[in-house]
Amino acid sequence: MANRFLRPNLIHRFSTVSPTGSPSTVVRETMFLKPNRKAFQVTQSLDLSGSTTDPPTTIVPEDFSFDQQKLDVDHNLDLSDQARLFSSVPISDLLRSTLVLHATSIGPMVDLGSWIMSSKLMDTKFTRDLVLRIVKGTFYDHFCAGENAVAAARRVRSMYESTGLKGMLVYGVEHAEDGDACDSNIEKFIETVEAAKTLPRSHLSSVVVKITAICPMSVLKRVSDLLRWQYKNPNFKLPWKLNSFPVFSGLSPLYHTTSEPEPLSVQEEQELEKAHERIKSICIKCQEYNVPLLIDAEDTILQPAIDYMAYWSAIMFNSDKERPIVYNTIQAYLKDAGERLHLALRESEKMNVPIGFKLVRGAYMASEGRLADSLGYKSPVHDTIQETHACYNECMSFLMEKASNGSGIAVILATHNTDSGKLGAQKASELGIDKENGKIEFAQLYGMSDALSFGLKRAGFNVSKYMPYGPVETAVPYLIRRAYENRGMMSTGALDRQLM
Repeated sequence: MANRFLRPNLIHRFSTVSPTGSPSTVVRETMFLKPNRKAFQVTQSLDLSGSTTDPPTTIVPEDFSFDQQKLDVDHNLDLSDQARLFSSVPISDLLRSTLVLHATSIGPMVDLGSWIMSSKLMDTKFTRDLVLRIVKGTFYDHFCAGENAVAAARRVRSMYESTGLKGMLVYGVEHAEDGDACDSNIEKFIETVEAAKTLPRSHLSSVVVKITAICPMSVLKRVSDLLRWQYKNPNFKLPWKLNSFPVFSGLSPLYHTTSEPEPLSVQEEQELEKAHERIKSICIKCQEYNVPLLIDAEDTILQPAIDYMAYWSAIMFNSDKERPIVYNTIQAYLKDAGERLHLALRESEKMNVPIGFKLVRGAYMASEGRLADSLGYKSPVHDTIQETHACYNECMSFLMEKASNGSGIAVILATHNTDSGKLGAQKASELGIDKENGKIEFAQLYGMSDALSFGLKRAGFNVSKYMPYGPVETAVPYLIRRAYENRGMMSTGALDRQLM
């Protein structure tokens, strides 16, 4: 079995991609349409002075770029009363959190820890056991929910009972190379849903699945290539293709596929069908237990296949207009995010299919840039952090307007950026959105941006934490990513460190 908890370098992994010809689409300024309005440019910038989150060089990871905040009567974020913000957190937990966040702010320490955990030193049993023991009592307990689904469910219960924050349960595996690994992973995802069933509905937001863990990576890449080629050549036939929503727009990067791909082999079609059956099995469980299912996003080299499967699942299982089961993820740092969101929503309305969206900024900026550069193209990610902020805020406002008018849209606003949180809370007030009906939710990663989470919860919003679980050794790559996000004095965790 070939599970991957550490995301592979997709440039080297799919090194068969080679640049030929000229770009298939003209890269233009990011524009998308609002209903009944002309196209508008995402050019506004945010005043981030005084903000301690989202430094100019950082994109918050896909797993969740969540932001939430506490608002007073004037709808402003109030983090001035630290004692009140952290009143529900035991002193021992506060001390550990402070130590962990301060440790991750020290760049050389993060680099050293990352090197040790990726080096051959971990092949020595004594060193490995010692390192994992230290990691478990510090970083793992801070950022992860437990070693198995039962332990994770207990953590969700205790967190809700002490803070009122809900949990998003996710088994921490990321990638699978073959069908055997996929079969093993889907069993774990089903266990996650079963564990969610044991919790009161008020305690749990959703469960999360990664398509890359239940469909072989090579098949996802092949499906993405074929979908891209069909978008370029509409007469190109895909006999295996099922009903879905649009997964491309005029701004979508198509440079990954430079020549006509071979049709799927019989074995590849069988693997794709098995992947459909796996996601179908977890959707059936989620529908039976009334537990929303969030489908995480990936790099653009794989995302077309993931979107295709997510929207197929939504068409199949989202029958309740008041509570969609399947949510897809939109990454606002991509230049085509706004257009693709509008196209998917337009099709869902046309088909009368409710849909949920998790809105994030994005996690894979570096790998996206490297791949595009290696092929001679511009990165699909916005050129500046201000453009990403603007795209996120426009998509957020659009989704909230849709969710407020009874159109069957549900939204999870995932961001660690306080400005977006303020705008979201103000928009909810302007639209008169019911904070408790579950159509609008805020969330952050477990162990990060706790002040924002507590503040928003006090303001009456539904607030959740993205809570991965799994054995300590398999969580190490996830923990390394969290450490790098909190690295430096102006990192994601800077505000929490200051307030703690």
